[in-house]
Amino acid sequence: MVSLSTWFRYIAHKLEYSVSLSWKSYKRGQITDREVGDAVWKNLFQGKLTYLHWNKGEEMAPTIGPQGGTLLVRKLPAADPTRVFVGDVVVVKDPQKSDDYLVRRLAAIEGYEMISKDEKDEPFILDKDECWVLADNESLKPKEAKDSRTFGPVPMTDIVGRVIYCLRTAVDHGPVQNSHFSMKKDSPVLEVELDVDEMAKNHKA
Repeated sequence: MVSLSTWFRYIAHKLEYSVSLSWKSYKRGQITDREVGDAVWKNLFQGKLTYLHWNKGEEMAPTIGPQGGTLLVRKLPAADPTRVFVGDVVVVKDPQKSDDYLVRRLAAIEGYEMISKDEKDEPFILDKDECWVLADNESLKPKEAKDSRTFGPVPMTDIVGRVIYCLRTAVDHGPVQNSHFSMKKDSPVLEVELDVDEMAKNHKA
């Protein structure tokens, strides 16, 4: 049973998401100023703050097993340093295949100095709205890991969601370890929208 305080926090998150999404549509010219209010209410009462995403590959082991996992992903209307944090597992557009998505951990954001283990590489600072994403599997070589060590920084705007729950098998599932800030923000969303049975139905393993 979800507590009343959790419901209030969940509704507050939905309202914030609805306003952000509607404002984004307005700025793009997709809706007029008169339609903004209607769009906010529509987004507030329809749909969810999460979606399911299937991920396969050993890049994110042990967080996500090599056999694959069904992920519950929290939607992000805009990814910026106030919404996503270093340590978060995120879904990001694949820089090498624009139609695909990668699941990686956010390792650094704008202003961070990046220093390579290879002495030949010059240190550099991530520019505004740039981030650095890494695979969790430390046993993989950079090329195998397919992360920022291969393709470099990615725009923060390419982050579309944060992974908050992983179902590896029907009996092996649980919350994903993100930054402390994100786990606190996501807890009401997880309590209200998590449906393990639904995740198991969509599981491909």
